[in-house]
Amino acid sequence: MLNRINQLFQDSPKNLLSIYFCAGCPNLDGTADVIRALERNGVSMIEIGIPFSDPMADGIVIQNAATRALHNGMSLRLLFEQLHDIRRDVRIPLVFMGYLNPIMQFGFEAFCQKCVECGIDGVIIPDLPFRDYEESYKAIALKYDIRVIMLITPETSEARVREIDAHTDGFIYLVSSAATTGAQKDFDTRKQAYFKKIEDMNLRNPRMVGFGISNKQTFDAACAHSSGAIIGSRFVTLLNEKEGDAEKRYQAVERRGKKVMSDITHNFFRYLCTPKNEPQIRNL
Repeated sequence: MLNRINQLFQDSPKNLLSIYFCAGCPNLDGTADVIRALERNGVSMIEIGIPFSDPMADGIVIQNAATRALHNGMSLRLLFEQLHDIRRDVRIPLVFMGYLNPIMQFGFEAFCQKCVECGIDGVIIPDLPFRDYEESYKAIALKYDIRVIMLITPETSEARVREIDAHTDGFIYLVSSAATTGAQKDFDTRKQAYFKKIEDMNLRNPRMVGFGISNKQTFDAACAHSSGAIIGSRFVTLLNEKEGDAEKRYQAVERRGKKVMSDITHNFFRYLCTPKNEPQIRNL
């Protein structure tokens, strides 16, 4: 069976929307509800953040989400428990995004085994050096058919980009800048030239652009030279705003075994999606 990530890019090579959220934030037990709501509303792929106390690649929004998730009691072991039955009704690719420390504490092979049990298709580890991946992790990941997604930035050399392309599978995470995550209003000509430069390399793997995607301008600019874009900080912000100062919990209604998230999730997709569930970014 083809990995769901590969199947996605084979079936829908353009204008893909991936959404990132941090597991355990804003509340501990909402992980599966968020995933199901995102799929219902036409998202192509989901990145599930594994909270960590020192998320060096992330801006303040996701740093605060990780802190809150850890305070709520989220752990990698609990996250696997929450996702144990997620493949009963979720079909789109699911990717973990987390730092090396908690994964190594869990044990990388044990981590991959649990990913298979839960139906996780890949993992993004921002602080995993490519050489270490090749020497110590690649064989294990291949054994379990887990895609290890590598990041490239405007500072990544062309030789390294081609090396990553030759030795990884799934997609390449095209970071819009060398800075941390966080919403941006637009991409300047230098960033767009960078996207075009990578496109012109005719890489084997598709690319998804992340860091700074938050509105129609940034989404369109990203998709012009890649397969799609990843929204993280903006969605995390909206999830947190749902609770407000009163720390309100999600309003979820049981419907024949399915959780239907209301208010902010539906409002978010009124911004992002057409009635046909095709992602269409609008101004937020």
